[in-house]
Amino acid sequence: MTEDPFVVHRSLLFTVAYEMLGSSADAEDVLQESWLRWADVDRTQVRDPRAYLVRTVTRQALNRLRTLSRSREEYVGEWLPEPLLTSPDVAEDIELAENVSIAMLTVLETLGPTERAVFVLREVFEVPYGEIAEAVGKSAAAVRQIARRAREHVAARRPRVPVSRSEQQAVVERFLAALRTGRLQELLDVMAPDVVLIADGGGIATAAQAPIHGAALVAKMLARPDRVVSAVWLNGAPAGRIEIDGRVAAVSLVVEDGKVTRIHAIANPRKLTRLDEPAELAR
Repeated sequence: MTEDPFVVHRSLLFTVAYEMLGSSADAEDVLQESWLRWADVDRTQVRDPRAYLVRTVTRQALNRLRTLSRSREEYVGEWLPEPLLTSPDVAEDIELAENVSIAMLTVLETLGPTERAVFVLREVFEVPYGEIAEAVGKSAAAVRQIARRAREHVAARRPRVPVSRSEQQAVVERFLAALRTGRLQELLDVMAPDVVLIADGGGIATAAQAPIHGAALVAKMLARPDRVVSAVWLNGAPAGRIEIDGRVAAVSLVVEDGKVTRIHAIANPRKLTRLDEPAELAR
């Protein structure tokens, strides 16, 4: 008896939904809705189960994304994606690791729902334009135009120079070591002068409600020794987990030219539920 295609492709389907939504909880809801639809399908009429399931998940994720877009406008403070604990193996697929990074998901938030779906399906999963057109309810010609605009939009906002895994890891380790000591100068040495700190507390945890700019201000905020700092892998990249007085935060970093240029700190406890078991991502 062959295994159900939904089970076979579940990691791929979760990754598609997560890339589109930036939330594992919402991605899981989308998978549940998609499974219920799949359960009612006449499988003998499905020529390519993988493509069919990707289309189904995309449609459900688009519906969810349009609903979430309204609620995120009312979010307290800065909204950041939900971090996922991942194994170092995810980083072996450089394109996957880059596309599921917190930095990339934050950029994808600036796209409209349809643009985001088209970009994710085409650039990350290399889905043919015709299949994307079926998934988003547009013509193939329209999808090509949307894909071009989305690529240009993302390219203008993503880090300019790719960083090797070894350089990223070395800078992250220096930053975490500086956090452990709480020494101001060590933090200043590892950050770019124009570093930006973006924190997400969701109105639940204490966090700055607007981005903090400049190494002096960021270092002053971070320079305190009363915390437990550990290295983890989040979204396919080396990152940090911080505990202060029993409260947890996940920290993801953007590194350019050997310095930390952007710090994403997620402290909203509702977004920290996937830090105990590695998520299975695939494309």
